[in-house]
Amino acid sequence: MELPEREAMDFDVVIVGAGPAGLAAAIQLKQLAAEAGTEVSVVVVEKGSEVGAHILSGAVIDPSGLDRLVPDWREDPDRPLKTEVVKDEFMFLGPAGGITLPNVAFPKLMSNHGNFVGSLSNVTKYLGRKAEELGVEIYPGFPAAEILYDEAGAVVGIATGDLGIARSGEARDDFTRGMELRAKYTVFGEGARGSLTKKLIDRYRLNQHSDHQKYGLGVKELWQVKPEKFRPGLVQHSMGWPLPNKAGGGSWLYHFDDHLVSVGFVTHLNYENPTLSPFEEFQRFKTHPMIRDVFEGAKRIGYGARAIMEGGWQSVPKLVFPGGCLVGDSAGFVNVPRIKGSHNAVLSGMQAAGAIHEALAAGRAQDELTSYEEGWRSSPIGYDLKRVRNVKPLWSKYGTLVGVGLGGLDMWLNELAGLSLFGTMSHGKPDYACTKPLKDVKPIKYPRPDGVLTFDRLSSVYLSNTNHEEDQPVHLQVKDMGLQKSSEHDVFGGPSGRYCPAGVYEWIDEGGAPRYQINAQNCVHCKTCDIKDPNQNINWVTPEGPGGPNYVNM
Repeated sequence: MELPEREAMDFDVVIVGAGPAGLAAAIQLKQLAAEAGTEVSVVVVEKGSEVGAHILSGAVIDPSGLDRLVPDWREDPDRPLKTEVVKDEFMFLGPAGGITLPNVAFPKLMSNHGNFVGSLSNVTKYLGRKAEELGVEIYPGFPAAEILYDEAGAVVGIATGDLGIARSGEARDDFTRGMELRAKYTVFGEGARGSLTKKLIDRYRLNQHSDHQKYGLGVKELWQVKPEKFRPGLVQHSMGWPLPNKAGGGSWLYHFDDHLVSVGFVTHLNYENPTLSPFEEFQRFKTHPMIRDVFEGAKRIGYGARAIMEGGWQSVPKLVFPGGCLVGDSAGFVNVPRIKGSHNAVLSGMQAAGAIHEALAAGRAQDELTSYEEGWRSSPIGYDLKRVRNVKPLWSKYGTLVGVGLGGLDMWLNELAGLSLFGTMSHGKPDYACTKPLKDVKPIKYPRPDGVLTFDRLSSVYLSNTNHEEDQPVHLQVKDMGLQKSSEHDVFGGPSGRYCPAGVYEWIDEGGAPRYQINAQNCVHCKTCDIKDPNQNINWVTPEGPGGPNYVNM
């Protein structure tokens, strides 16, 4: 199909993704320009239908980034965080019981004192309003679908996706060409496993000197509980059951706002058994005798899932390239043992903005922002990540019981003496390469959902308010369907139907022959398929327009 040329708009800075990092960069750019008495044009494109629609996190939020970006946010009557942590508990669960570990056993960096419980989606909505007040243009519902380069190979902006293309690939009557947004610098804050970020990493070999990235899948529900079950400001974390020792992960329960409880479960995606289902493990977790009582008489009102960057310090790629940089989760700034990354996302956006402001003031464009690359490891972000750099590899290598103990010892030594017995460990194999063939494992059988405490995928996806235009090209691209049958199905037993938390993938028996069905309309944009497919045979790209979940209070 021959396409007309796109219309183009020019800006000083284009930012991809209206998450904490992208919005922090936009706000800081405007703040720095105002201080210098100059003007800077900034546009943010966001694939969600509105700012915050695709943002999901636990979330216990370290306010250190927000304090620096918007110092008076605590006095704002519209502030997004109102519930401060008042009690912090950590549990180790077995099949029938468990123990609550004493807080004195944990390094100070693990304490949630001074943090807030709330919705990260609402935080980004708040930052979006602040950005617009400063003159930032925000275009929700316009996914960045293509990177623009100049003849020298520098990034010069992005193009938004075309609208009105049918599933057949032909233009529909409502076809509209995407826009080119050109810039002196382009900032990528797409979150975990961004569709453009992975292209930038490959093109510029940004991970040439870093370890490969590691991931987890976080599955979350939002419940409104009975008043007698509600304990505002209570933060609980657990590890252990229902996951086996060799499969890492853990849970959270956070009480906040109007009798709301955020409950979720993170499964590290380096698990070996292809029959393991992170969604089903989460459902089982809620039935534990130390957990289930809080949901008695409660109502489930929200559901979502997303991938989490877990590689940390040693997996952060080079952050800059000619014409732009990576920020936030695109860079991999999550602190895994703290289960926190939004504070580092905000700080990274601010640091990138500082480097861009400096470059624009010097009349530069489309070069590398070296001060950002050189500065992050000696900044609070680097300090936060370096102290915990060995927790994830120790957990992966030695399992939950031994690995977490060694990780705790390493964190104590880092905190007390700035030392580590382990140096900086490697993460071993990529997550997709950890999956074993079906013949080498014992299949896991999961109980049926009861519809009261435990649920199926489709009723859960309904609560995520997910919607996609049905007559559009499938945005989950299987590169080689033959390989999917001969390997993903025949060798590994079809794990995509289990690792996907939204019921997107199914192997359907048609007359004795399996057929791969992709229910793309269910996709909640978690990107797990792009990460965990054992052959790296699935490519997640942005769907048309504002498709995807529409999270509320998540």
